[in-house]
Amino acid sequence: MKFTEFGFSQEVIEGLEAMRFEKATPVQVATIPPIMNGKDMIACAQTGTGKTAAYLLPVLDRQVQSNSEGLNTLVLVPTRELAMQIDQQMEGFGYFLPITSIAVYGGNDADLWNRQKTALTKGANVIIATPGRLIQHLSMGYVKMDSLKHLILDEADRMLDMGFYEDIMQIVSYLPKKRQTLMFSATMPKKIRDMARELLAEFEEVNIALSKPAEGILQGAYVVYENQKIPLVNSLLKGKDLKSIIVFSSTKQKVKDIHRSLRQNGFNSQAIHSDLDQKERTEVMREFRNRNIQILVATDIVARGIDVVGIDLVINFDVPNDAEDYVHRVGRTARAESTGVALTFISDRDQSDFQKIEDLIETKIIKIPPPPEVGEGPEYNPKQRNFKGKPRKNFKKKNRK
Repeated sequence: MKFTEFGFSQEVIEGLEAMRFEKATPVQVATIPPIMNGKDMIACAQTGTGKTAAYLLPVLDRQVQSNSEGLNTLVLVPTRELAMQIDQQMEGFGYFLPITSIAVYGGNDADLWNRQKTALTKGANVIIATPGRLIQHLSMGYVKMDSLKHLILDEADRMLDMGFYEDIMQIVSYLPKKRQTLMFSATMPKKIRDMARELLAEFEEVNIALSKPAEGILQGAYVVYENQKIPLVNSLLKGKDLKSIIVFSSTKQKVKDIHRSLRQNGFNSQAIHSDLDQKERTEVMREFRNRNIQILVATDIVARGIDVVGIDLVINFDVPNDAEDYVHRVGRTARAESTGVALTFISDRDQSDFQKIEDLIETKIIKIPPPPEVGEGPEYNPKQRNFKGKPRKNFKKKNRK
C-alpha cells in the first residue's frame, strides 16, 4: 500500500515525498487508518518495522486538518537517544507543516534546560520526552497540558522494564482525560496489557511479527570460551569491507576492553556507554550515522534508540539475559526490508540462555566453528549444563562423613 492511499493532507504527502517514503510497512498499514479515525490502540511490532512513522504521520495529519494550536501531542520514550531519533524524524515529516517539536531529555547542560523550558512555555506542538526530565519540568508549574489531544508511549515495554511505571502514571495525572492514547511496543508481556487497560479506552490491538527477527537478517553464532571473545571479534572483522558495524556487550567495562583492542588492531571504532556525558554520546552517534566511525561498541543503552540506515553487521558479544532483548539487538540491522548479518558469541555459561532465544524465535541458529587462530571452543550442549556452565554429568556431590 502506498502512503498516498491513506488520505493524508497534501502537506504531509509533500514531506513524505521529500523523505522518499513511498510504500507503507505492514505495521503502518494496520495502524494508520484506525489512528486517523481517533481510536486508542496498542500495537506490537518488532524493531525496525516503521513504528515511529505509524504513529507520527496520522497524528501530524490530524493536527494539520484541525489547525490545532499549542501542545497537541506528547510522545514518551525510555531513552534520550530515542527521543532525539524521533525528533529528527519529526523534522523530516514536518518540514512542510506549521508544526513545532522539542525533544525533552536529561542532562547537566543549563542551556539545554533553558531551551526545553522555552519550548514548553511557548507551546511546542509535539513533545518527545523521557519521563524523568518531563516530570522535572511539570513540577515547576509552567507546562500546560490542557490542549493535549494525543498521548503516545513508544517502546512501552522497555519503559516498564526500566521502572518508569510510576513516572508514567504521574505524567498521565497532568493530562486531559479526553484524549487519544497509543501504545507501541516490541513485545507484549502481561504488564503491558495491564497498563493498556488502565490508560486506553475501547482500544484496538495490532500484533505484527511478534518477537521474531526480520527475515532479512542472516543469523549465526559462535560457541566460545569467554577469553576467546575479543580475539574472535578482531578475527571476524579483519579485512572485511563493512561500512557500519555495532558490537553489543553487557557491561561498560567490556565495552571499554573491546574498543581498546579494536583500536590497538587498527580498526576505526568508538565506544558508547553510561560513563560518557550526553554531549559525548550525541557526538559519537552523529559520527556513526555519518559513517565517520565504522564500528560502534555499545552497551544496551542504545539497543532500542538507534536508527541508522544500512548497518551491515550486529555482533552480540554477550548473549542477552532476556530472550526478547536479542530481537531488539539484532533488529538494528536489516531495517525497513533491507538485509544484514547478526552474530552472537555463546560462552560456556550462556548456552541455556541462548536456547531460550531459539525457542522464542522458533529458529535454530547455525553454530559456526571458531576460526583456527582463535582456537577450539566448548561443546554446545545447553541441556547438559548447570548455572555455572559445567556439564551436569561431571558434577558430583561430596559425601559427608
